[in-house]
Amino acid sequence: MKILFATFELSPFTKVGGLADVMGSLPKYLQSEGTEMAIFTPLIGSIDRKKYEIKEIENSQLRLNFGYAQYIFTLKLAKLPNTNINVFFIDNPKFFSCFNCVYPSGIDSWYEQERFITFSKAILEYARLLNFKPDIIHCNDWHTAMIPVWLKTSYKEDEFFNKTKTVFSIHNLAYQGKYFPEILDFAGINKEEVFHQYGLEHYGNLIWMKGAINYADKVIAVSPNYAREILTYEYGEGLDWTLRNNKDKLLGILNGIDYDEFNPETDKLIPYNYSSKDLTNKEKCKQDVVKNFWLKYKKGRPLIAVISRLVEQKGIDLIKGVENEIRAIDADIVILGTGEKRYEDFFVWLSYNSENIRARIEYRADLSNKIYAGADMFLMPSKFEPCGLSQLIALKYGTIPVVRATGGLDDTICAYPSEKADGFKFYNYNAYEMLNCINYAVSIYKNKKVWNNLIKNAMNADFSWKNSAKKYMDVYKELIKIN
Repeated sequence: MKILFATFELSPFTKVGGLADVMGSLPKYLQSEGTEMAIFTPLIGSIDRKKYEIKEIENSQLRLNFGYAQYIFTLKLAKLPNTNINVFFIDNPKFFSCFNCVYPSGIDSWYEQERFITFSKAILEYARLLNFKPDIIHCNDWHTAMIPVWLKTSYKEDEFFNKTKTVFSIHNLAYQGKYFPEILDFAGINKEEVFHQYGLEHYGNLIWMKGAINYADKVIAVSPNYAREILTYEYGEGLDWTLRNNKDKLLGILNGIDYDEFNPETDKLIPYNYSSKDLTNKEKCKQDVVKNFWLKYKKGRPLIAVISRLVEQKGIDLIKGVENEIRAIDADIVILGTGEKRYEDFFVWLSYNSENIRARIEYRADLSNKIYAGADMFLMPSKFEPCGLSQLIALKYGTIPVVRATGGLDDTICAYPSEKADGFKFYNYNAYEMLNCINYAVSIYKNKKVWNNLIKNAMNADFSWKNSAKKYMDVYKELIKIN
């Protein structure tokens, strides 16, 4: 079986969100006899070519026509770290390598469309050039949503792809690739063939994600609960009708995490290693975090962490809604992340106007791991959450999640006081309900016997990729049988 992964983010080369982690981990767990994989991703300028031994493939120049212009691409190659899986980097100085970030801000929306369209088309043509005839093309989010559309339209008579099936993963339904239908001319897709309600048309505009949902052979949401939620008006982001119309091919598979990377027993990024059998060093990690955030260490006082993109989806408005109460809470709070300026400014203001809250407006993998290891609780009050990886990482480090029961958060956290409890949940998107849940967790923290049992349950929870990868492989095999 040949599987081609199309992704605009790929850990450890480029990372913005969970997409990068998923695509950097899932293929490792799909390696088996008779399975050949290739990952295609853009060559962003910030990627360290020397570190990852990225080499240019000879005679890889590819000329593709889009609209009234021709663009030239080249291809580079490396291995996914600790695997034998080929990663192909598509390079074009106009669209990819000219940027030191994956999604540059402030760019023209037409140009943004061009970046994703050219990348996706180049994937198909490079597959042909390399003679990598995929049984499955696994596409991710709207950045590569054009591929299922092309394969059912422009490429439907192409013998090279005549048996290729497509899987489309929805990592976040909120980002859909909405634009004017004129972009179809640039993409080389016949408007009359696709611009209707069962194709890409949506109230006079074009939505690439809608097209992928309609044209892909299988649609996967990144948690079972999220797969159910997006069928409703509340969570469907305007595409609930389309999703219900394709319900027979929609499936929810929970994301996993890579325990080779996230493991407090072996993590080289944290100052002290520990295990569920001996938590002594976790308290030392806490002292290190408190020092990094200019707080005073107080034995017996809980430390609550927030590691997040600072955007509306992550429930930051709930924290703003009870800012005075949180400043008076019997716990210290540390925040790490970047995002919308209004939220960044809010946390900076809190840092200067509270004794117990400190924020660092940045993202650093080494510091985030230190926080996971040193905090007692992990706050994740998301408005919606397709899956969430942060709470899974927190569990492994014995840092008890306090979450809103939505999407993958509801799937993965067992709420106290169950015997199997490994976290705390609140259900309504309400600031005071969140506050009550935090205060409840802080009160339980004082009972060390109960708290240590929560930590034990959390650290022994298994959210590795092993089980989820098997479900993906079952999907691929099922689709191949249809051929």
